[in-house]
Amino acid sequence: MEAISLFVRLSVIFLKISLPNVRNPFLWRYIYKREMKPEEFNHIILPLRQELLSRAFGMTGNGEDAEDLVQEAMLRLWKRRDSLDASDNIKALLYTILRNAFYDDRRRQQRHPSAELSEGDAGFEERGVETLDEMALIRNIVEHLPPLQRQLFRMKEIEGYDAGEIMQITGCTADNLRKNLSRARLKIRDTYMKLMKGARDEK
Repeated sequence: MEAISLFVRLSVIFLKISLPNVRNPFLWRYIYKREMKPEEFNHIILPLRQELLSRAFGMTGNGEDAEDLVQEAMLRLWKRRDSLDASDNIKALLYTILRNAFYDDRRRQQRHPSAELSEGDAGFEERGVETLDEMALIRNIVEHLPPLQRQLFRMKEIEGYDAGEIMQITGCTADNLRKNLSRARLKIRDTYMKLMKGARDEK
């Protein structure tokens, strides 16, 4: 068993970027369904990232929005890694995920044009802020962050991924990751203070 494990690991090292074209069922099952690591995922998506970024820019017309859209697509694919198979066309799958993420974001913006989180948006209209404990309140706020900020915040602060792993999964830079995490934390803090102030004013 140790010899087989060593063989698989060496195979991953030598395959690197050509990994999506491998047709060895055992190897794919091992990588995708058992021990897929962020660095292995990075070898798959990195060669496709620039093309994906160009496609995203064509959708958004904005470099920053395109980068965010690509990161969200990468995170969605990462969440589906256990269901990937050797027969999957990763490039086509990423394009589909990218397009769906774009339309999901447009629908979200149409529902909440100001992107501000109100008490009603957070689902507090029935229970009231004062009936929630602090952690429950913060969880509600996190769930209503913009999708990319929510996923990055949960990976970093809840699921225990380190910054390097997140950068390998999304292909983003350290500066871009810091920026999105900072936005998420600021949004959580400001929304929390706003909701608590509103609850005090109502008393």
